Amino acid sequence: MNVRSTIGLAGVIGFAIIANLMLKLGASAPASDRIIFGVLSWKSVAGLVLFGCGGLLYAFLLRWIPLNVAQSFTAAQFIGVIAAASLMLNEPISPVRWIGIGLIGVGILLVGVTARA
Repeated sequence: MNVRSTIGLAGVIGFAIIANLMLKLGASAPASDRIIFGVLSWKSVAGLVLFGCGGLLYAFLLRWIPLNVAQSFTAAQFIGVIAAASLMLNEPISPVRWIGIGLIGVGILLVGVTARA
């Protein structure tokens, strides 16, 4: 995979991680902060917008990257979201879950070393 594709996929993953954090923060906001239909806070809306931005970037990247490769690499968002939830939101992650997360990483690595995009 070329540098442009790698940077683009990193952007898609970054958008997904930040979007998930924003949605979680928005969902946890007090009712007085949920000003949109009494359900969404500005953080929730920001999360949805970030998901949209990531989706647009992903669609653009699919012009050059095979879907099976792109989807495999975007699985890294699962690792990123869980790590961010642990680091930024203090969510506990059990050792068994970390093993599972490591296995996801191994799978991504295997796809990466065999990809011809």
